Amino acid sequence: MNTKQDYIAVFDSGVGGISVLRHLRRVMPGERYLYFGDSANAPYGTRTKQEVEALTFAAARRLVEQGVKALVVACNTATSAAIGDLRAAYPELIVIGIEPALKLAADRFPGAGIGVMATPMTLREEKFENLMHRYETVSRVYKLPAPGLVELVEQGRADSPETEALLKALFAPYLGKLDAVVLGCTHYPFAAKAISRVLGEEVALLDGGDGTARETRRRLEEAGLLENGPGEVVLTNSLPDGDILRLSRELLEGES
Repeated sequence: MNTKQDYIAVFDSGVGGISVLRHLRRVMPGERYLYFGDSANAPYGTRTKQEVEALTFAAARRLVEQGVKALVVACNTATSAAIGDLRAAYPELIVIGIEPALKLAADRFPGAGIGVMATPMTLREEKFENLMHRYETVSRVYKLPAPGLVELVEQGRADSPETEALLKALFAPYLGKLDAVVLGCTHYPFAAKAISRVLGEEVALLDGGDGTARETRRRLEEAGLLENGPGEVVLTNSLPDGDILRLSRELLEGES
């Protein structure tokens, strides 16, 4: 087997984690990345915690067996369900997760209305409940589950009439109440244009991708594992057809 001990593994339930991969590549352009999207089992957010844990560990084993130097779980749902157990299972490996950027939103918009868009599983997990309780005393925090949005992104329809219709229905009760929206699923940044059209440009959109990328760089630097080479991205997916890899490449290289 070809070893990939110099690679940073990046995992998501599908193509959403490419939004995090873009931040990683911006912060560490000289690194090599091995991306795995589990689109065959997407979305994770409507599954049970036990199902998500099993799928996350299967993906982690697939990647870690290739000898990678770090694992970035670029999926809010998988982070909520399994990050602690992953770190316990691979104590020798740098394992980085992602969580909704609620702290960032509360710091920037104290006393404001903050919506948190996330999958149903992320919003009901204790990890998010603890995060929400920490900040709802200083801000008005609204949970905004967005069923169906992950599927539209996976189909390459992140900026489509169907997506805009879904978002209009989701945000209808909250128009005028929101100063910022936290994109608490890594698929959602790809729908940012449609979200801004529905909410208005004055509503700030925040996600955790930049923070995750910077923490990954910090941990690699601390361990003396940073690389400054030509950079490389290897995209893989659990779906056996080429369409999903073409979409992955388009999302990686796109502007939105």
